[in-house]
Amino acid sequence: MNQETINALVAERSDVWHSFKRSRLAMAGLVLLALFFLMAVFAGQVAPRDPQKISDETFRPPSFEFWFGTDDLGRDVFSGVVHGARTSLFIGVTVALLSGLIGVLVGLTAGYAGGFLDDLLMRITELFLIPPKFFLALVVAALFGSTLYTLIVVLTLTYWSSTARLVRAEVLSIRERSFVEAARAIGASHTRIVFHEILPNVFPLIVTNVMLMVGGVILVEAGLSFIGLGDANYISWGYMLHNGQHFIRDAWWMIFFPTLAVSLLVFAFNAVGDALNRALDPKSRLEHFDKPA
Repeated sequence: MNQETINALVAERSDVWHSFKRSRLAMAGLVLLALFFLMAVFAGQVAPRDPQKISDETFRPPSFEFWFGTDDLGRDVFSGVVHGARTSLFIGVTVALLSGLIGVLVGLTAGYAGGFLDDLLMRITELFLIPPKFFLALVVAALFGSTLYTLIVVLTLTYWSSTARLVRAEVLSIRERSFVEAARAIGASHTRIVFHEILPNVFPLIVTNVMLMVGGVILVEAGLSFIGLGDANYISWGYMLHNGQHFIRDAWWMIFFPTLAVSLLVFAFNAVGDALNRALDPKSRLEHFDKPA
């Protein structure tokens, strides 16, 4: 890689960062994401108590001793929210990465190969696209159980199809461009063309799609746990909402704080994802720079 290419890459990354940081919502989302990830990683140090420990301090309202109050079994709600961040982020990020990987492989193959293989893969993809994601996840979770890892598999199966369709559409527009034709003309293999010419140009779309997907996965997981299809062995925000729905009149804090945590985390992922989408798109980036800060 020559110096001119290196300078071009550095300049492009600088433009992306400048475009991204002009969005106050994106920067706020980035700060929230950093806080949630730190809270999840150091949950044992941040949480003052064991979130599963039962005590006689039942239905205590928020106070200096119990910041978010206690639930019907005397468990500290703040500690539950902290440890729930670990569960929600683990599920959200894992599902987004796995479904993103499957979707990219299917979309790349279908878009580049075309013909019968494209039709076959897209018909399979449409089978997963037609039913609403929550309904499909609900049915599969009800049939095969609701352990943490089963839930990850279920959500992965419901989310890969949207990525596959987006990637295929992008590949169809890229595969006929001049630089791809030039690679074919010099005898480059199909594998090299796909992974060295096409994939780097699809990568910005993949990054933003995966980032936006995490928020949706967290919402669906919380919904499944809320109706009792989560893994009761792990503290999650959906499980806390499921438990708190019976006491909403007497202990509003059992519902309020897990709901607030879900809302803030989903907002953070969506804000960062939207800003990344604009920053990584050259046309949007130029339009954004034309506007006053």
